[in-house]
Amino acid sequence: MAADKTDVLVMGPPKPVIVKGLEQVFNLVRLAEETKPQEKFFAERAPQLRAIAVTATVGNYDGAFLGRFPRLEIVSTFGVGYDHIDAAWAGAHGITVTNTPDVLTEEVADTALGLLLCTVREFPQAERYLRAGKWVEKGYPLSKATLRDRTVGLVGMGRIGQAIARRLEAMQVPVVYHSRRPAKGVSYKHYPNLLDMARDVDVLLVITPGGEETKNLIDAKVLAALGPKGVLINMARGSVVDEHALIKALADKTIMSAGLDVYLREPEVPAELIAMDHVVLFPHLGSASVATRERMDQLVVDNLAVWAAGKPPLTPVAETPWPPQKRK
Repeated sequence: MAADKTDVLVMGPPKPVIVKGLEQVFNLVRLAEETKPQEKFFAERAPQLRAIAVTATVGNYDGAFLGRFPRLEIVSTFGVGYDHIDAAWAGAHGITVTNTPDVLTEEVADTALGLLLCTVREFPQAERYLRAGKWVEKGYPLSKATLRDRTVGLVGMGRIGQAIARRLEAMQVPVVYHSRRPAKGVSYKHYPNLLDMARDVDVLLVITPGGEETKNLIDAKVLAALGPKGVLINMARGSVVDEHALIKALADKTIMSAGLDVYLREPEVPAELIAMDHVVLFPHLGSASVATRERMDQLVVDNLAVWAAGKPPLTPVAETPWPPQKRK
């Protein structure tokens, strides 16, 4: 072990870009290798650890877990979403949490448009029809929906929401949005009330952060307001949509269709959704290209590297601004 290197605990799969990058600056500590028994690790190693790298958006890094590292200063996590980490607790205890925004914005926006088009125009269903040999017998039925007569209501207008809106505007699709407060520098109509927007639009495209504040934000009332010609697209987190209410709304034809990239208990997808041919299901593809994921992995490394050099982390989350507050 190099005496001049700081230890960093790596949680999650050992991604090559992250491991290679961190090894140049840190001594890597792996919880899975150190926990035999687990209490030995927390007694002997945890008190000295000042940095954690989280390589996936799964797990539960709550106050009870983070509190077992009395000298912890920074948690650098993969992904723009960070609801798997109790950032509020971390901020209150002088711990900086960083994520990987911006580098995935355009990729996720591309995926959102792809999911929207697939859902509205039934592209996956049409491909299955062709592969089944049915086209030689009869042409695929005309799609029931189109973007030509629809207004898209974005639930959330952050970086990714704005990138999606730019694409829709270029396609001459009207855009409005709902968020807690109007977004700066955005000219699209803002709805303070989600139900009001759901009544006025034909598509709800959800791209808001997860967590307790947005849990089941899209519920039975919102889906009923969207109506029988409505389409729901979820690019946010599975927790943002009441999954049971959505399944019922699709079964009862309270809404027309849905396109989902995220689910409540990933990678498990409810059998009821899989059985429905009028929904489109992606396996959480949002930022899933080699190029974008490598840039996200590198940002996990870069946040820790600049911190180790005594400089401000590059992308601290809102709950843990730099410099950190005094530890309570």
